[in-house]
Amino acid sequence: MSERIAAVEDYLTCPVCLDTFKEPVSLGCNHSFCSSCLQNYWGKNNNKNCPVCRKEFKEFPDVNFALKQLSLSFKAEGGVCSKPPQTEAEGGVCSKPPQTEAEGGVCSKHSSVPALFCLDEARALCSICEFSQHRDHTVVSVEEAVSGLKEQLQSELKPLTEQREQASALQRQYEEVRVHSERQAEACARHIRETFERLHRFLQREEELRLTALREERSRQLHTMDSELEKVRELLSTLNKNISTVEQQLKREHMDFIRQYSHSQKSSRSLLSQPTLRLGPGLLINQATVLGNMGFKAWEKMRSQVHDHPVILDPNTANEWLHLSEDLSRVTYGETKQQVPDNPERFSEYADLLGSEGWSCGSHQWDVEVGDHPDWIVGVSKESVDRKGERRANPENGVWCLGLKVGEYFDVVDKKLNLKRRPEKIRVRLDYDEGKVSFYNTDDMSLICSHTDRFKEKIFPYFSVGEAGDAKTKEIKICPSDVDKLK
Repeated sequence: MSERIAAVEDYLTCPVCLDTFKEPVSLGCNHSFCSSCLQNYWGKNNNKNCPVCRKEFKEFPDVNFALKQLSLSFKAEGGVCSKPPQTEAEGGVCSKPPQTEAEGGVCSKHSSVPALFCLDEARALCSICEFSQHRDHTVVSVEEAVSGLKEQLQSELKPLTEQREQASALQRQYEEVRVHSERQAEACARHIRETFERLHRFLQREEELRLTALREERSRQLHTMDSELEKVRELLSTLNKNISTVEQQLKREHMDFIRQYSHSQKSSRSLLSQPTLRLGPGLLINQATVLGNMGFKAWEKMRSQVHDHPVILDPNTANEWLHLSEDLSRVTYGETKQQVPDNPERFSEYADLLGSEGWSCGSHQWDVEVGDHPDWIVGVSKESVDRKGERRANPENGVWCLGLKVGEYFDVVDKKLNLKRRPEKIRVRLDYDEGKVSFYNTDDMSLICSHTDRFKEKIFPYFSVGEAGDAKTKEIKICPSDVDKLK
């Protein structure tokens, strides 16, 4: 124990005045001195060198409060403890009963001595028992350590708080997506039921028409059968009567037989001279008429009930101001915003949306009915087009389009166009392999404009819709496929 005390005493002795530190300061070389001793040394020698290792410094160091506190405690304890030591049997070195770590002390033997904090090991230590073992470590007072650690935790608290806010915002977004997806599922289920109910009603009508045709055919067949059968019955009746007459005639005596013979023979010959009745045609059900191509004919009629659109609009990409029809073929700029989540696919800055299917090869085309709508853009865009920030609709930003704004038409590269005829329906034609996008007026299939580029990713149909104002056309519509026109 005396060796430890001697080591501490040696550590707390100023190399200049050889006394316990008074207002100690520590240089970057880990040598410590009394503040006044260092000042006097630097003043006398007209330099700022360490009195021990002669290393040069530029600024005077601050007071080492940990070392100062240790020096004051060491002096106050008279080296170790101001009270006389007790025997081992009496309970240790100091008469003061030891405190446990839970009661606030670091060392049970020197609980009255203020503790220090080693930054290298990040723990508190006894300034008497352990200080000499931490000479090469950075040791500060507990108060300074607590202050520094609290500042560190405070600095870590800000990013943690920001992360919590981000996580909370993300949670709200997921909850919004969940609610919206439930509404989507309900709307899809309703539309599915309505569509198939309509088809069921159509098929039921077709079924009833077929059954009606069968009943009419059955009625015709029965009428024909009954008519022919009635003729046979009349013939049988006549034959039966004639046979009965002949049989009676054969029973007559000679003179009676002779007198009636001529009449009986004439009746018999009259019946025998008539054409022989045979089973006539058309007596069976005409199954070919009733059943022939039944499914195909029903399907042909069903085509008026259903439509095939070459482009299906993707509601998950639609800006909150855009309202889509249930069959996802028409889009309108609404008077109110849609309650939709800001998912990654959705356009946030502009009233844009994409088609649901994109292509990486081949030729594709579709017709868009714009009517007299005053504010629209149609064309194609790359999949990675910016959907959240500000950008112009041009090839540089991954959009190839034709548009109408403020009464003026503009083409793919944002160049104004002077069109002789106002197109009410536009055909967009994409040839991915050739890297070409073309726009036509479907009234006469005249080319409006085209652009050649090099596509490097999947390309999607692109639409942008503004307010319709007083125009008759309120919605932009994808026209159903017409096989002959799309060849």
